Amino acid sequence: MIPYFLALIISCLILFYAGKLLIVGLEQVARVLGWREFVVSFFIMAFAASIPNLSVGISSGLRGIPELSFGDVMGGSVINLTIAVALAVLFTKNHKLSAKSKTVQTTSLFTISIAILPLILILDNNLDRRDGLILIAAFVCYLIWLFSDKERFCRTFEGKNLSENNKNKMILKSLGEIILGVTLLILASETIIRSALALAEELNLSLGIIGILLVGLGNAIPETYFAISSARAGDAWMVLGNLMGSTIMLATLVLGIVVLIHPIEMIDFSPFVVARIFLIISSLFFLYCVRSDKEITGKEAVFLFILYLLFVASEICLNSL
Repeated sequence: MIPYFLALIISCLILFYAGKLLIVGLEQVARVLGWREFVVSFFIMAFAASIPNLSVGISSGLRGIPELSFGDVMGGSVINLTIAVALAVLFTKNHKLSAKSKTVQTTSLFTISIAILPLILILDNNLDRRDGLILIAAFVCYLIWLFSDKERFCRTFEGKNLSENNKNKMILKSLGEIILGVTLLILASETIIRSALALAEELNLSLGIIGILLVGLGNAIPETYFAISSARAGDAWMVLGNLMGSTIMLATLVLGIVVLIHPIEMIDFSPFVVARIFLIISSLFFLYCVRSDKEITGKEAVFLFILYLLFVASEICLNSL
């Protein structure tokens, strides 16, 4: 059993390193091409951070165990809306995360609605390919809204102009980081699938629990790392953009692709009951924080942190009964 735990831990560390490579590489490409900051934070960064989840999802779908990906998506969404936000707030200088932007306010409604959408679709204990198309359609609708107003793209990265030669060199270097990152993600994802199957059998745990607690936490490291780094740099807009964008992609694009590969049929939904409850609670409280005072304070961050600890404790206690 210990080798499986070690393999899982090492794979999660590789995911962290690979996710960091992807984030850095894509950010550099965005800077060189002069893309707007909005695109980077709400789309590029979130997409890069969601690649580990997509890799695990595709692997689990092809292996006929899509419930592992469903647990990963639910666990990752809870993490994005609780502990990742909490750590970002606690790492800011004044322990506050501003959410005054109209774009952030509107996107918060998109985020919560889309995060809960899979829970509504699976009320019949089944996510079929039609549901997968609905999830992907929701993602497309989000993108249409995202790109519909040019005012959202008026801010660009600052920095000195580069010569064409230097631009090409930086793009090639960044592409190399992206390719290496994707390769490591695929290898780490396959190891996680194998380790999860072995651990589930050894500990008599359901794949849903493994996905929610272990895989979800490991895959959430890249966006959590980026959120903390952005918070320390004083860029609250990038923090919320990354975490909300990542939550949207998890619940729509990632889960939608997995369901298209292999529909999910929940014969036993009990492993996901706690995750569903905490996802709804964390989503509503996150929405309240963002839209009430238009900022997330240190006290609210502590509550979000405690909420995640209660989530983990509840999952462990329920499984031990």
